Amino acid sequence: MAARILPVVKLATKVTIAGGALYVAYDSGLLGSSEQGSEALGKAKAVIPPAVEEWMKYFGMEAQLPTMPKIEFSPLQSWNSGVRWTISSLSEAPTKANDYTNQGLQYLKDLTK
Repeated sequence: MAARILPVVKLATKVTIAGGALYVAYDSGLLGSSEQGSEALGKAKAVIPPAVEEWMKYFGMEAQLPTMPKIEFSPLQSWNSGVRWTISSLSEAPTKANDYTNQGLQYLKDLTK
């Protein structure tokens, strides 16, 4: 009986964690526009260092945290750069596949000489 319930409990746990992470990301504005993403980044910069210090005091650890690195890019300008790169790669894929096929055929022809 327990052998049948354990996979269901594991799946339910995973789905709950993934759903919670998605809810927190949506609620904090990470899945919204670029302005909402920049605002969420600013909130995270303000909240994370004090929270880490509080937890370090709670666990009795005394360590110096490194300073927060400066981000030299604007999320507003690079919000969809990954999407643009993916689409451009997909648009070049047929040409690249043709070029690589021709190179492979030429290599095989050179081997058979």
